[in-house]
Amino acid sequence: MSNITSARTESGAAAWVDVRGPRFAAWVTTGVLVVILLVSHASALAAAVILGVQAVVFAVGALLGPRRHPYGVVFAKLVAPRLGPVGDREPVAPLQFAQLVGLVFAVLGVLGFSGGIPLLGLIATGLALVAAFLNAAFGICLGCQLYPLVSRLRPKPGNP
Repeated sequence: MSNITSARTESGAAAWVDVRGPRFAAWVTTGVLVVILLVSHASALAAAVILGVQAVVFAVGALLGPRRHPYGVVFAKLVAPRLGPVGDREPVAPLQFAQLVGLVFAVLGVLGFSGGIPLLGLIATGLALVAAFLNAAFGICLGCQLYPLVSRLRPKPGNP
């Protein structure tokens, strides 16, 4: 991923973040998604509401990036000051894309839970959980892995 430089700051430099922040966010997301799956057995509506809140969190991450992501803010304010210096960084653009993918699954899950199709809610939430857990536990960001493939499909400036 070191070749990915499409995420830019206002100065034009590539935007990068401490890898520990997105992994912290993935752990929190994993916990939230597990709670949703557990709650869904008692109330699909409650699962839809909690997943709706998580969808908003994904939307913030997709639109504003990891530094403004709610879990990223918690990491920056409460966790990062207690850690050693930043060792590894990763580019922002793939992380934002991963949040967009999470948002799509969350929206599908909300529609399933609230629309009387709980199996759709369970499957969408389960797939999001797998992706979040892989990132949290092993540092494997599935959305980040898909990002280079998807970015190749986008039209280049000046090309129709």
